[in-house]
Amino acid sequence: MSVKIYVGNLPFSVTDAILESNFAEFGRVSKAKVMMDRESGRSKGFAFVEMASAEVAQAAITALNGMSVDGRSIVVNLARPREEGSGSGGYSAAGYSTAKRSDVGYGNGGFGGGRY
Repeated sequence: MSVKIYVGNLPFSVTDAILESNFAEFGRVSKAKVMMDRESGRSKGFAFVEMASAEVAQAAITALNGMSVDGRSIVVNLARPREEGSGSGGYSAAGYSTAKRSDVGYGNGGFGGGRY
């Protein structure tokens, strides 16, 4: 079972290959991915690394957390699962809804009439 590790406060110069080689010192790396900004193509300053087992993941976390990389103290810990519904905007898996707002829609004081 692979274990996912969060790596934060990375210098923008770190690449997937550099990340993978640094974590490979502790055991087999399944995947190493630096998160990139879609628009600029520049690193967001954090990454995720998947390691083969919990033992090698914990060894990497213990050794690398707080280490200085290009003058930045990196943060290394177990990745938390993504929270559902934490995205921005008014859309969800169920679609856009105004059910939470009583002032929107016909007859409720929104556009088209309602309370005066």
